[in-house]
Amino acid sequence: MTSKALNLPMQMTLLGLTASICQSLYAETGSTEPVLLPVIKIEAARTDTAWLNTPASVYRIEQKNHQNNIGVNLTETLKGVPGLQLNNRENYAQDLQLSMRGYGARSTFGVRGIRLYVDGIPATMPDGQGQTSNIDLSSLDHIEVLGGPFSSLYGNSSGGAILTSTKQGEGKDSIELGYSGGSHNKSRVDVVAQGGADTANEPSYMVSSSYFDTDGYREHSAAQKVLSNAKLTWDLDDGSKVNWIVNHVDIHADDPQGLTRAQWQENPKQQVPFLKQFDVRKDITQTQTGLTWSKPLNDQNELYAMAYAGQRDVVQYQSIPSSTQANLRHAGGVIDFSRDYYGTDLRWTGKELLPNTRFTAGLAFDSMDEDRKGYENFDAGGNYGVKGNLRRDENNTLWNLDPYLQASWNFLPAWTLDAGLRYSNVHYESKDHYIKAGNGDDSGKTDYDKVLPSAALSWAITANVSSYISYAKGFETPTFTEMAYSANDGMNFNLLPASSDNYEWGVKAQNAWGNFTAAVFQSKTQNDIVSAGTIDGRATFKNADRTLREGAELSWNKTLWRDLSTQASYSYINAEFDGNTAGIQSGAKIPGIAKNQAFASLGWQPETGFNAGVDVRYMDKVYVDDANSDAAPSYTVVSANAGYVWKQADWKVRTYVRADNLFDENYVGSVIVNDGNGRFFEPADGLNWSAGLSITKAF
Repeated sequence: MTSKALNLPMQMTLLGLTASICQSLYAETGSTEPVLLPVIKIEAARTDTAWLNTPASVYRIEQKNHQNNIGVNLTETLKGVPGLQLNNRENYAQDLQLSMRGYGARSTFGVRGIRLYVDGIPATMPDGQGQTSNIDLSSLDHIEVLGGPFSSLYGNSSGGAILTSTKQGEGKDSIELGYSGGSHNKSRVDVVAQGGADTANEPSYMVSSSYFDTDGYREHSAAQKVLSNAKLTWDLDDGSKVNWIVNHVDIHADDPQGLTRAQWQENPKQQVPFLKQFDVRKDITQTQTGLTWSKPLNDQNELYAMAYAGQRDVVQYQSIPSSTQANLRHAGGVIDFSRDYYGTDLRWTGKELLPNTRFTAGLAFDSMDEDRKGYENFDAGGNYGVKGNLRRDENNTLWNLDPYLQASWNFLPAWTLDAGLRYSNVHYESKDHYIKAGNGDDSGKTDYDKVLPSAALSWAITANVSSYISYAKGFETPTFTEMAYSANDGMNFNLLPASSDNYEWGVKAQNAWGNFTAAVFQSKTQNDIVSAGTIDGRATFKNADRTLREGAELSWNKTLWRDLSTQASYSYINAEFDGNTAGIQSGAKIPGIAKNQAFASLGWQPETGFNAGVDVRYMDKVYVDDANSDAAPSYTVVSANAGYVWKQADWKVRTYVRADNLFDENYVGSVIVNDGNGRFFEPADGLNWSAGLSITKAF
């Protein structure tokens, strides 16, 4: 760790870590009867190990434990994961705000610095920008969250990785019809059809489609969303397995934008009156398909292949006055782009080729072709919110070809060494087709590459307690969106990739007292990509000299009695600028990151009958800009839910009701980092409710 003294929260974390270890060892030696513990298999780290023996901070979340929700946002499922900061902006035009150990906190929309996957298919674009809007909660089975050094195995922009998996069809054919409603005229209708394969070589299937509509919590925040997801699975006679996934999402969302502190305190539901004339909104359409194939050649060798392709179209109307667009270099107030993207990942795994070893070698290829246009957001009559004259026209291409290796060696009965190596390279090119007097040719290209080594040493202290220490080099390139604007309104090819050194020490325990995890980490980053300000709806970015992130995480979960379970977690992170960056004082806190987070829940969750749960979430204050001039205050919110599940023969009925922000806390859900107009604050909803009913019939 750094020589700087860690403050009281870190000391308390280490005290808790010591207590957890002692309690775990006591539970093992003090028990008079053996306890049969479930094996939690983890896929994210590609080590083919159980959770207890995976040398990384990784967590598995079962969707079946989070069904008393309306089923629209990932915030409903990903609760209490240490190190994960997931905020609902109450703005469907800008997606959720997601960061892991501080990586990705700069994003004013979408997801940066974290790799997202759905059934092994990337939900992160090849340039590193991701979105959660195509993740279907109706057919979701589980999620794995991987943080820390081991996430560098996924290459560029992998400050963490979130892998979601759709259920596989099984048993009788069935159809489920559901309806949920809630505050602000929220309404969601969904249908899920599924069935297992009767014989080998026939596919099982899971097909889901939903429609969501809301007036929104704030003025001008209405949204409509159609989401469909299909998965076919073949388990073939030769032992191979094939998954075919098709996904489509269509979103129309109004954008209420941020508020100043005074405006938030006056009326958190408002949209700034001046902005109403612009009718700020976004339309998103995305269709994606992918195929995964795995085949064991024999007891020692296995092959895996994945291929995917998709198209994403976005039209966004911004709040930029016509006077600002009078600048001949300005790209206009309407963003309109279409992206075609595709890729593949080929992998071989060899087991026991040498005693107690496992080897993996692979090659990942991704490519993206983007047609980006900009238009004035006004017409000849001076009316805003319409598509006017063309102001930008360019074609952007990107590709990467990443070879990677991974090895695991159990060199002593209780000791294992894991190592990885990936060569990450990204190639950008932009061809400018809008060349006018006063607006020259902004074409250009650039290449980024980095060798990313990783290593972890793990020790099985006992059968139920393990510890590990790990290191990895991280790498993050700017996305096309982050390069889209610069000081002179052209492509910002001066942005450099960020490079980081990541360290972690952790301990895990699984015994009669529950599942414990504790980790202490540090990340030192050079050329970190940070916000350079958001002015008139347009985000710009720059490189920071050095940044530092260090902290600790604790988590615990346990089945207390029968179907009564509890979960608790705590995260501490000190994230600050650690060098001489223009306009930023060394030691200033990185905006968008909460120093402390805590979560606790208690739930009664039988398979049938009455169920209920309650959870409490605490979030520390969050600075809004590099100068730390203001901060969204800390808050604590409580949620409660109850439901009933009835089963009879081939019928199943599920009902639920829930209340969020039970005590009507007035708080800021997320911040727009470095907003140039001082409208940093995105207010969260007050006391709100939802209720739902679903009926399933098997045939």
